[in-house]
Amino acid sequence: MSSAHEVLAATNAVITAIDPPLPHAADGPLAGVRVGLKDNIDTAGVRTTCGSAYFADRVPDTDAEVVSRLAAAGAQMVAKTNMSEFAVGLTSQNSAAGPCRNPWDLLRVPGGSSGGSAAAVAAGLVDLALGTDTGGSVRVPASACGVTGLRPGISVVPDAGTFPVCELVDTVGPIARDVGLVARAFAVLAGREPRLLEPAPPRRIGVPAWWFDDLDPGVAEVVEAAARVFADGGTELVPVEVTGIGSAQDVLYTIVYAGMADLHQERLTRPEFFQPDTLTRVRVGTGVSEGDRAEALEARAEFQRGLDELFGQVDVLLTPTLPVDVPPARSDDDVLTITRRLAQLSAPWSLHAGPTLALPAGRHGASGMPVGLQLTAAVGGEHLLLDAGEWFQQRTAWHTLRPPCSVD
Repeated sequence: MSSAHEVLAATNAVITAIDPPLPHAADGPLAGVRVGLKDNIDTAGVRTTCGSAYFADRVPDTDAEVVSRLAAAGAQMVAKTNMSEFAVGLTSQNSAAGPCRNPWDLLRVPGGSSGGSAAAVAAGLVDLALGTDTGGSVRVPASACGVTGLRPGISVVPDAGTFPVCELVDTVGPIARDVGLVARAFAVLAGREPRLLEPAPPRRIGVPAWWFDDLDPGVAEVVEAAARVFADGGTELVPVEVTGIGSAQDVLYTIVYAGMADLHQERLTRPEFFQPDTLTRVRVGTGVSEGDRAEALEARAEFQRGLDELFGQVDVLLTPTLPVDVPPARSDDDVLTITRRLAQLSAPWSLHAGPTLALPAGRHGASGMPVGLQLTAAVGGEHLLLDAGEWFQQRTAWHTLRPPCSVD
């Protein structure tokens, strides 16, 4: 255990501390909850940099809609959290504010692009944090840092005032240690009345056949044990084939990279302001043709139709979140290769219009690092996922564990 100052310095999870907190209601469903906001979410009068030198001095005039909703619910916005520059990347090492590190092991990455949000929650710097998820940017860091993260369905949570990666697939989602707080935050963010969770295991869980042959054995062991928790509770585990899943990551990347190239077209004339890893990925999108994009969008629609049919047979799908152990922070990694590897299991569900919940499921047998699982439901299935996640966390204690670098 360490002081907040020591944890902040060690993890670099926070770009800007907000002291005093942003104005907020005196009471509400999130009264007293300390919130960290990913630094691509606008805050009136407080710098919002997107982790980039381009926006080093950017101070918005108005709050993002999600910030206004949190404030009205009594939440205390106390920090802007570190992130991969422009939310591009899954390691959170490419930030103008410097790399973010994992509080479970400061030599490892926290995942990304919402790495600072997940690290800040895990380390006890905040109770709740917001991230954004395009290809896994809420779920991957939640898994790497041993916390809980929800990617809501498309357009369920408003994105006004949040700097995009690719608006066709972006979502804003909550990260907390446990499902209970994630559920309360989700209700506020989605403009719904908070509800009591109804913990219950899904009736049928679909377990997709692996679409690649190099899943880390330590990850597989943990997630198989987690699946048995559901099976022991009466859930039927059903092997399923997901049509199009083998090409889903390529389809997603075609859509996302094309969108990034369009979004950053003018900034590409000043490449020296980009972090090198970000620039590499943004430039990939310049090679995507309109024909490629149109073909990818049709493939996405077909993938969604297949999932709609599949969810007529099972309640949720279960997969690991990361296919590998949490990687070390290294400067010699090929950014495109490592990003593709880390997103193998999260990318397909970013093509889906429905929600995915990431839960801590255990510890890797070799490293002791967190391992997470994903539950994915049909469009409108957020409550189903949150109820299932609460049921799982009532029977496991992984979400209660604290990392060595923590203020708790």
